[in-house]
Amino acid sequence: MMRNHPRDCAVFGVDIGKTVFHVVGLDAAGAVLQKAKFRRDTLLQFFERARPALVAMEACPGSQWLARKIGLLGHEVRIIPAQFVKPYVKSHKNDVIDAEAIAEAATRPTMRFVGVKEAHQVDLQMLHRVRGRLVASRTKLICQMRAYCLEHGVAMRPGAGVFKIDILRVLDDEDNDLTDRARLVLRELHAELIELESRIRTVSTEIKNIADADETARRLMTIPGIGALGATAILAAVGDPRRFKKARDIPAWLGLVPQQHSTGGKQKLLGIAKRGSNYLRTLIVHGARSVFMHLDRSKDRLGVWADQLRGRMHANKVVVALAAKIARIVWVILSTPGATYERRPPKAAIV
Repeated sequence: MMRNHPRDCAVFGVDIGKTVFHVVGLDAAGAVLQKAKFRRDTLLQFFERARPALVAMEACPGSQWLARKIGLLGHEVRIIPAQFVKPYVKSHKNDVIDAEAIAEAATRPTMRFVGVKEAHQVDLQMLHRVRGRLVASRTKLICQMRAYCLEHGVAMRPGAGVFKIDILRVLDDEDNDLTDRARLVLRELHAELIELESRIRTVSTEIKNIADADETARRLMTIPGIGALGATAILAAVGDPRRFKKARDIPAWLGLVPQQHSTGGKQKLLGIAKRGSNYLRTLIVHGARSVFMHLDRSKDRLGVWADQLRGRMHANKVVVALAAKIARIVWVILSTPGATYERRPPKAAIV
């Protein structure tokens, strides 16, 4: 017999730790019925014996795995962003109070939740994060090498592409002011840069192969501005598209809609909210920038729409508006089985 036998609770809040988990159970009226503490190996045993209930936890490392495991036991699982739990923490903070706040927050009808991802979606997200770290390391390394060259009076053209060409010329030029020690260090850093480039290509190829093999990713790649990276990042981040009720929810979730600071009937719109995934928002905005610059206006009315906006606002605002429209199209593709993006020439557009 387990020491902490599950009681008939309507909601369980779980405060996740590395080895110790705190659970607080509430009844339908929100009163606390049970408080318990478990280690990792006994937590699932507790929920296996508990009657089906709502189980809530904060979004954090390990929450996706735990949500999948508890969901397989017949419970309804909800993952809540940490910033939405904080207002329900009463008085001082400890693990039990956090678990109670999580349980209370999960019962709010207007609460927003994080989608529970499948294991393959978590793996895909892991690949993107590894690639993002490698790309950031490459940028830092190039900046470091460029700064070392400047310390010896050697300036190079801006841009990562031309830097890879210029650095070889600089290292082979015996007439510049680089010392022998600086030249040796820069050659070692250049070898590290080549290794980073190889690792980035390997991960990028793996992501592309996944995109080519996935039917939904192939349909997403029919959207202008969405390539293999964008399509797989969307699949990894969105989870179940049914949690978004309408097309506008996707750009709002990504922070591509204006912030509001309105009161007294006066509407005041600020810059974009920049909520959600910075990585995914960056991919979509860069894709929109490419569409704005290179899309054939004679074959797709999306370009004509962007040109009309350009006549009223700055190009950067047009790019963000185009990114928001692309995000709306993403929702249609994800929520409609078999749907793809159809390019329509301007003459077929409805004004």
